Amino acid sequence: MVRHLKAAEDQGRLISKLTSYLRPSVLVVDEVGYQPLERAEANLVFQVISRRYEKGSIILTSNKTFGEWGQVFGDEVLATAILDRLLHHCEVVSINGKSYRLKNRLQAIERDSDVA
Repeated sequence: MVRHLKAAEDQGRLISKLTSYLRPSVLVVDEVGYQPLERAEANLVFQVISRRYEKGSIILTSNKTFGEWGQVFGDEVLATAILDRLLHHCEVVSINGKSYRLKNRLQAIERDSDVA
């Protein structure tokens, strides 16, 4: 999403691209915090969140705690503003435990070590 927003901004089409993120009834943003964002990139994310605020649902996934979001967005104040909008009318689902993606791989490794 950030890459598309940056490209649109460079091409003078930012408003149009931001509007496209308002269309879906549910916007899914996966892996927030996978890579830290520069301040300008974080501001683009804020613009999407701010424009959707109280207008459309957002499902967001992250392996970062809310306390780490200042580092993710490169600015504590901006991270707080984003969280303020996201958390106002939300359900937080915290999933702890072993990785579902690694489940089968870890079982295979354990079987291999038992055989050896």
